[in-house]
Amino acid sequence: MGFSLAPTAIVAGYRIEAHESVGSTNALALERAAAGDPGRLWIVSKKQESGRGRRGRAWATPEGNLAATLLLAEAFDLKLAATLGFVAGLALADALDAVVPDMRFAVAVDGGAGGGAGGRGPHGDRFELKWPNDVLASGAKLAGILLESTLLPGNRAALAVGIGVNVVAYPEGVPYPATSLKALGFAGDAETLFLALSDAWAQNMAVWRDGAGLSEVRRRWLSRAAGLGSEVAVRVDGNIVRGIFETIDEDCRFVIRSGGDKIVIAAGDVHFGAVASAGAA
Repeated sequence: MGFSLAPTAIVAGYRIEAHESVGSTNALALERAAAGDPGRLWIVSKKQESGRGRRGRAWATPEGNLAATLLLAEAFDLKLAATLGFVAGLALADALDAVVPDMRFAVAVDGGAGGGAGGRGPHGDRFELKWPNDVLASGAKLAGILLESTLLPGNRAALAVGIGVNVVAYPEGVPYPATSLKALGFAGDAETLFLALSDAWAQNMAVWRDGAGLSEVRRRWLSRAAGLGSEVAVRVDGNIVRGIFETIDEDCRFVIRSGGDKIVIAAGDVHFGAVASAGAA
């Protein structure tokens, strides 16, 4: 089957633009915005040639994986719009729960312990959210989320919410555990997952409500948080900060407790488990 939107997404005014292959769904979305697209446009593909992750890192999307970007063009408060990354994480986790129901899996991974949660989290074998933008399956990275924005005329902004999921393949030789839905035993495809994602996004946006429901988004995100209450090391501007992952605050910033002090982190690379103890190399 081809890519399609869930009925809830169509009713909410979302549209879809599907491709067999693209350079970058995020880049294409921002091009559409510059050309005057009104937003609420999903751009999806099963192959991405030049995708990217946080801090300009490459994000490979080989044939059969899911590359999806939602373009939003609104009069955004960009600080508030940044919390849509947490909405995206929740939506993807909900979609994964919908298409991989009641499935127990033994994770097949490649790489070291750098990016994962260091083993099973409090939710057993289900999908967890790693601050700020990853979805994990038993400690292995399954998906990444990247938000990019640009200013538009008329005091408006375009926001590209990029979501990449390892459906049939995962990167090898990376410094963190990685996995794919296929490695977990899932026989479905990117189209099936996207259909569920478009539905889950519409539902989670109804919770977010232009930021009015952020406290509920935060509560739900924490209920799925990887590593909550455990030792973490966070790399911030080349420095390592260590402590216990305590919560995310009302602005969705990472909060750790270190020697009785509360440290609030707006951006950084989080490491759990053995890598946190060893130094987050």
